[in-house]
Amino acid sequence: MSTTATPSLAVAHTEVAPGVVLHPDHANLIQLLDLAPLRLPHYLAWLLSSGGTLLDGLSVFMLGMAVPLVQREMAFSPWQLAFLGAGLVAGAVLGASSGGRLADRIGRKSVFLLDMSLLVLAALGAALAWNPVLLILAQALVGVAIGMDFPVSSSYVAETMPQRARGRMMVATIASQSVGMILAAFVVLSLLHLHAAADVWRLFFVAEAVLAAFFLIARLHLNESPRWLMSQGRNREAVHAIMRILPEDRQMLEATATRLADTRLHAARIPRDDQRPPFSALFAKAYRRRTILSALPWFLMDMATYGVGMFTAVLLAAMHLGSGAVDLAARTRALTLGSGFIDLFLFLGFLLGIWAVVRFGRIRMQLVGFAGMAFGMTVLLVASLLPGGPGAHMVLVFVGFIAFNLFMNMGPNSTTYVLPAELFPTQLRATGSGFAAAVAKAGATLGVFVLPIVQARVGVSGVLLLMILVSVLGLLTTWIFRVDDSEKSLEAHQAQDLA
Repeated sequence: MSTTATPSLAVAHTEVAPGVVLHPDHANLIQLLDLAPLRLPHYLAWLLSSGGTLLDGLSVFMLGMAVPLVQREMAFSPWQLAFLGAGLVAGAVLGASSGGRLADRIGRKSVFLLDMSLLVLAALGAALAWNPVLLILAQALVGVAIGMDFPVSSSYVAETMPQRARGRMMVATIASQSVGMILAAFVVLSLLHLHAAADVWRLFFVAEAVLAAFFLIARLHLNESPRWLMSQGRNREAVHAIMRILPEDRQMLEATATRLADTRLHAARIPRDDQRPPFSALFAKAYRRRTILSALPWFLMDMATYGVGMFTAVLLAAMHLGSGAVDLAARTRALTLGSGFIDLFLFLGFLLGIWAVVRFGRIRMQLVGFAGMAFGMTVLLVASLLPGGPGAHMVLVFVGFIAFNLFMNMGPNSTTYVLPAELFPTQLRATGSGFAAAVAKAGATLGVFVLPIVQARVGVSGVLLLMILVSVLGLLTTWIFRVDDSEKSLEAHQAQDLA
């Protein structure tokens, strides 16, 4: 592996892991970041970084609740309805791939501001749409904005949190998805109470735009990632960002910035002179295994997660929940309460994941999670095949959904978000995370598009069989491409081949 030595600096370099050699001042700055106590600036940075994942959960839930109301007002065809659900996650494919690459080029904070600006405009566009095509396009742009945020948030949290807290804080970031879903349930119920009319779905999207505007304004005060700044040779800006966390070390940090000048941080299994590695570096021998592990299980997980999550209300309706309601608003309220109750276990799964992912490791929890997802879908399948159908076995229905959500979030929904940000170097971190997220959203698009068609052709049992197969494939691909996932610094992850 190449070192970070430069001709202008005749200094002894520091080996922070086998084969990873850094300028000693960079090594010191990284150690300060990794060993810093968790303080208020860390928590504020985490909160602002989690806005995109929170809005992801909120937007999925909002759209799911809006679908039956939108169908009444605009008379969507089955194909238009499929494109409406798929448009949200299809947009995320473009957003994740472009947002990750852009974040490695222009910085994490710049993309954070760009994606929230787009989300505000797209959500308002959805609220004002007057025909199916416009609503589909607006939701696709919502997806682009949310997709852009995914690789940036994971990269930023990984780069700024202390090493011992990194895993927990990253799982907490993706856990904000479930917080967004629970928040969305409260918002929908409140709006239904205030305006129980068929066009209340427009207010759902207005609320989404308001929340996105809050994060946009708040992120103006967010610091840039010190690791990214160091990778660009902007060391004085990096130490100023570190000062926000460790103000007592101001004098030492200023002296460090002076010595470093414009020396770039480099800890990667790619040549040092390749400061802006091409996208193809993800598929070079050094990173190919990591790229497959990051992308393929996430593809399968999102196919199940978004397919089931987007149509939880539809599946519950097909299982006769809320069928006794006298009008559409009352039926929507019943489905919102049922979906919201199920989504509480998404949040509980993430809480378990915050503990379990660090305690047992990323790979082990990903394997356990996929197995649990298959179990949950199997319970639902049994309920649908028993005499009397699922409507006569609602306890089993809820047990199946709850098991699926618990294992998904304490396993692959947490670990697939964490792994790419840890396995790629700073120069490729957001690019690698963005590619993995884009592949995942392609899986989500496929799931959201295919599930209503499968349900219409072969019924709920066909959907459940498909989800069982997807979960088992997720388990197998994780096992085949598993890596060394022990706790270590981000730079130390570049020390050895993970084959």
